[in-house]
Amino acid sequence: MRFVSFLPAVASVRAAAATIIAAGLMCFPATPSHAVEGSTAAGPIGGTDIRSALLPPPGIYGGVAVGYGDIQGFNDGDGNSIPALEDLEQSGPVGGIAGLYVPDFQVFGGSLGALAVIKGGQECGRLFSGQSRKCVHGFGDPYVEIGWSRFFGDWRFSEYEDSYPIPEGLTVYAGFGVVLPFGDYDRSAMESNGVTLGDNIWDFAPTAAITYVTPPLIADGTELSAKVFWNNYLENPDTDYQTGDLINVDFALSERIGPAQVGLAGIYAVQIEDDEQFGMTVPPDGRRAQVLSLGAVGAWDLPSIGAQVKLKGVHTVVSENTVEDGWGITLTFVKQLW
Repeated sequence: MRFVSFLPAVASVRAAAATIIAAGLMCFPATPSHAVEGSTAAGPIGGTDIRSALLPPPGIYGGVAVGYGDIQGFNDGDGNSIPALEDLEQSGPVGGIAGLYVPDFQVFGGSLGALAVIKGGQECGRLFSGQSRKCVHGFGDPYVEIGWSRFFGDWRFSEYEDSYPIPEGLTVYAGFGVVLPFGDYDRSAMESNGVTLGDNIWDFAPTAAITYVTPPLIADGTELSAKVFWNNYLENPDTDYQTGDLINVDFALSERIGPAQVGLAGIYAVQIEDDEQFGMTVPPDGRRAQVLSLGAVGAWDLPSIGAQVKLKGVHTVVSENTVEDGWGITLTFVKQLW
């Protein structure tokens, strides 16, 4: 009975942790959160931000990311703190590796890409005051995505040396991602402390993105990027918990200045269906959640070695049926291998 009673709160904690931590973690050169019973939402380890609709030139790319996230407290569906969970806290280091393949041919004038991400780390936390912290470590759920990207615009050279060409104009992207429930799933740790690296849930997510770069109004061009994921979760067979569909949008507004790119980044997520357990809506409100996290992103291109370094950090500013306060920061390195 204790497990059933607290499962909705635990589910929300796990999901919110994912959004905060993931928002700080990794994307490809450019590539969450709510009341789901698990911490996984579709997307690369750090969510998407700059250049989210762009695919790089044909080749094979590899990346590595390291980060840290922390969450505390819990809000109800009206955004008010829940006293019984005011001492809730979770934190831990996260890391991952990723590979991206872009074949040397086009379809309908656009490029294709195939992405795979493997993550791991440690997560420690507690749900209630006086409870001892518990830690779990291992691998999280892998993520794979296939996508198509087409650029409508013109390439131009930067005024700065040692810089990639600038894609002035609009780029669009459409894809499909899957979170694979193959990570280390610890049901007992989730029940007692709300921590587990794998989530035992399939997530199928159509996705679409745009990137638009202006003419050089300030420096090399102002970029607006946004990528939306429609997360469709299957039921957790161990708990009979069914998470409602979730829409999350990753976005960034940044300026390109030669090899540098700096700006604001964020994630907005909203649950559009109720959570259910044993076929019934989870009280009191279906645990529909909403969260907005904002922060900053900075990247530095290294054209001489075909690489990029990126630093990103975000912090919660709005939360309903999610953790009250959270932040995450991540350092990413991506390089063309072949």
